Amino acid sequence: MVTTNELDIITRMRCDVMSRKDLTGENLFLAWGYPTVLVLLAEFAALMIWNENWCAWLWAGIPLIGTPLMIYFLNKDYDRTHSRTHDQNNILVMWIFIGVASCIGGGLMGFSGVFRLAFFAYLSLLCGMGCFMTGIILHFRPKVVCGIIASVLSIVPLFFQGELWPWQLLFTSFTVIISLIVPGHLFRRYVRGTYQ
Repeated sequence: MVTTNELDIITRMRCDVMSRKDLTGENLFLAWGYPTVLVLLAEFAALMIWNENWCAWLWAGIPLIGTPLMIYFLNKDYDRTHSRTHDQNNILVMWIFIGVASCIGGGLMGFSGVFRLAFFAYLSLLCGMGCFMTGIILHFRPKVVCGIIASVLSIVPLFFQGELWPWQLLFTSFTVIISLIVPGHLFRRYVRGTYQ
């Protein structure tokens, strides 16, 4: 038979462990933000050096890097909590949808010939909207603000056409920093400050 004293000890230990945990998903913005920026900058450099059409397909490296990182962080967080809330599931499904929409949209735009016209504006808009919706679900205002700014700025790459097209990559990197990296670090700092 378990005594009240033993239950108190178990409860206290569980609370100590729970208070040291990272909030599930705190690293996901960074897991997608940094690879996206690095791949876009590598694509820009490759286009500046070689100016070949194959350089435009380097963006496909984003899901190849981001997906394993996302799976790693989700598994790590799930191992700590052994559960996922309804909001966490909604956010996860939304970002999986955004990732799939980016890949399918990029492929279709590449084969239809409008890739250079609209893909990076499309990618910036998806990241901005995802950041905004995540901020709404989590009630975290910096994500909401960063999402709005990135969504508004997503139309700017449409103005870099013709010979200016590679500069879309740099501007998209800037919007990804606003929509993923900045709110990712702010959220991480918030979580660490709240649960320490």
